[in-house]
Amino acid sequence: MTTRYSKQLPGFVFLSDLLLLNLALYNAHFFVFGAFIPQSNSLTFILLVNIAWVMVSALSRSFYVFRPLQLRDNINKFLLTLIYHLLCVFAIIYFFKIFDISRSEVMLSYSLFFVFVVIQRSALFFFLDYIRKKGYNHRQIIIIGDKNISDRLVKSFSQHPEYGYDLSDFISDDEIAAISEDELIRGLVEKAPNEIFVCYKQMNPELLNRLVKMGDAYLIKIKVVSDLILGNNYAHLVNYDNVPVLHLNSHPEIGLKIQILKRGFDVLFSSVVMLAGAPVFVMLCVVTKLTSKGPAFFRQERIGKNEKPFYIYKFRSMRVNAELAGPQLSKDNDPRITKWGMMMRRTRLDELPQFWNVLKGDMSVVGPRPERQYYIEQIVEKMPSYKKLLRVKPGLTSIGQVHYGYAENVDQMCDRMRYDLLYLQNISLNSDLNIILKTVKVMVQGKGK
Repeated sequence: MTTRYSKQLPGFVFLSDLLLLNLALYNAHFFVFGAFIPQSNSLTFILLVNIAWVMVSALSRSFYVFRPLQLRDNINKFLLTLIYHLLCVFAIIYFFKIFDISRSEVMLSYSLFFVFVVIQRSALFFFLDYIRKKGYNHRQIIIIGDKNISDRLVKSFSQHPEYGYDLSDFISDDEIAAISEDELIRGLVEKAPNEIFVCYKQMNPELLNRLVKMGDAYLIKIKVVSDLILGNNYAHLVNYDNVPVLHLNSHPEIGLKIQILKRGFDVLFSSVVMLAGAPVFVMLCVVTKLTSKGPAFFRQERIGKNEKPFYIYKFRSMRVNAELAGPQLSKDNDPRITKWGMMMRRTRLDELPQFWNVLKGDMSVVGPRPERQYYIEQIVEKMPSYKKLLRVKPGLTSIGQVHYGYAENVDQMCDRMRYDLLYLQNISLNSDLNIILKTVKVMVQGKGK
């Protein structure tokens, strides 16, 4: 396939995003006001949103699709752009004092836009994956350098046809040594590949610089492949002036973008839940107070990010002074739990006050379950890897809570911890949304305890 339709892909995605944005805006207006034709205030809002999106999207380049295809990374980038866009729109609204805009219309517009784009990106990635497996939309590549490294790379490409790479030539170290640099460069230019993979153990820096300059001049991507095998480790590149260094970790570090995205989502989601659920909060507070003696709320010290202690808040589900004999984990048919408390725990309603912890920044909506120091010391003795979970904010809900539930002893806490360690390796807004949906399912089915 000689035509490079992928060159038109960013423009197509950009226009498609803009179309979906307006589809979301006009549908939101229809649902809120019962008419597709917007009035003056709504029209101002729609125009403002469109202008802001064009600028923010162009700066973030969220419409670019890179190889290899990573749907999660692409949606994360889109969500970060969406948050920047929302902040930009709110700033303009506040600066120009445009306050006559329906909050319901704003929230519904952004919710629909997010859903539309997730569907669009999923369909696009499925389509690209399909046609590349069929042999279309491929890029011609040349691999030069060490044969062992090259064989590993070729094997990876053969196992993932969705990458869309066709090997047009391989030039070994021996072949490179037998010809001059000018001949090598001339031969590569004549073959006109889309990308060149440089596999090296020891690379001549002058040759590498010439290859990079050639790539810039002829629009050929130059990618360097080392002989390093990461296994289950993770790496990111750090540049110390002109010295590139790979920083290795046993777990992926959470980038600044993901941290900003996650915190923005936490604040937005918690604010919506606390405002929309205010009547439910009041009802739960009153019923808790009337059904048993003691305060409506319960607080307890837990350990958060970087081992910093904080107080967690809940609706009280146990009788007062339930731990006079010392720290105890809850269990089935626990006599300390009130009848009303049992119902709250099964539906997880007792944990709603923790949204205040999320707003304060002590917790995140999704993250490892926060534990007490008393139990952390016992867990660490059995599984020292628990310390990894203390590098992130604990969560109101977690993948461990969804798939395992509450633990009745330290051994069960260790078993549940394995789920949270898996989450630590795949932190993204997509996985957070998935865990939230599963948590809602547990609440509706009353399967908590």
